[in-house]
Amino acid sequence: MPPKARVTREMILDAAFALVRAEGQEALNARAVARRLGCSTQPVLYAFAAMDELRAAVYERADAFHTAYILPRDAAGEEALLRLGLNYVRFGHEEGRLFRFLFESNQFEGMDLSGLLRGPGMNELVGVLAQGLGCRTEEAQKVFLTFFAVAHGLASLLCHNAMAYDEAECQTMLETVFCGALASMKGDTNA
Repeated sequence: MPPKARVTREMILDAAFALVRAEGQEALNARAVARRLGCSTQPVLYAFAAMDELRAAVYERADAFHTAYILPRDAAGEEALLRLGLNYVRFGHEEGRLFRFLFESNQFEGMDLSGLLRGPGMNELVGVLAQGLGCRTEEAQKVFLTFFAVAHGLASLLCHNAMAYDEAECQTMLETVFCGALASMKGDTNA
């Protein structure tokens, strides 16, 4: 008789991530993960001593997936920020369950907007934005945070089906808030 296939920690994490992505964080439990893997709960509970440990690992995986999804590839300055915002909004629309897990769960508790600026790739993005705008890093951060608040609001509305996804309309809104944030940074009250 051939040996039983070994269920690895990585396989469990993959199954748990797929479960949250498809069904939402509420579906994440040892039985559901085991069912996806076609095994008993024993390997799941052996690899992860507690569901909180598995949930934290899935959150980390979802965060990395989100970061890769939203970061613009071939853009700089203003274009990079606008593309990042549109990708973020699209993520809320296309990956609503992951969006809710990342930003509307207890896993997100204790994080704030300033912490966002310390996230993966953000220093580089804000630096490129500051250089493109010809401003100080602190000013670019303010523009970014204003812009992000609107992008997050749009993504949240989309993930909760509170508005229909219209990419052109979302892009127009993001461009408008970006121009307004720039005008505010420059002290132009007539914009």
